[in-house]
Amino acid sequence: MSDVTIRQMQKTVDEWVRTIGVRYYSELTNTAVLMEEVGEVARIMARQYGDQSFKKSDETVNLADEIADVLFVLTCIANQTGIDLTAAFHKNMDKKTVRDKDRHANNPKLQS
Repeated sequence: MSDVTIRQMQKTVDEWVRTIGVRYYSELTNTAVLMEEVGEVARIMARQYGDQSFKKSDETVNLADEIADVLFVLTCIANQTGIDLTAAFHKNMDKKTVRDKDRHANNPKLQS
């Protein structure tokens, strides 16, 4: 499978929603679905990298799939609210670069 740009991802998700998914859920419903999906990622992280143990029913969890679910729903929200994720990503990285130019380099907690 070839690499997909953020713009292509937005288009692919939109086409899927309008054909297979019928229509977008409301923005509020998608926000609730996003929280559910983030919770599933958190559950796996707490068990795989944290101190909690897996239950028998958790044996088939797939972190990559759950992160992809978060990305899908987030893309749905961006699409239905008119957000260009490519532009938003670049603007956000510029903001972080200016704001944090020296902050992380000078943070003793991040030094080895």
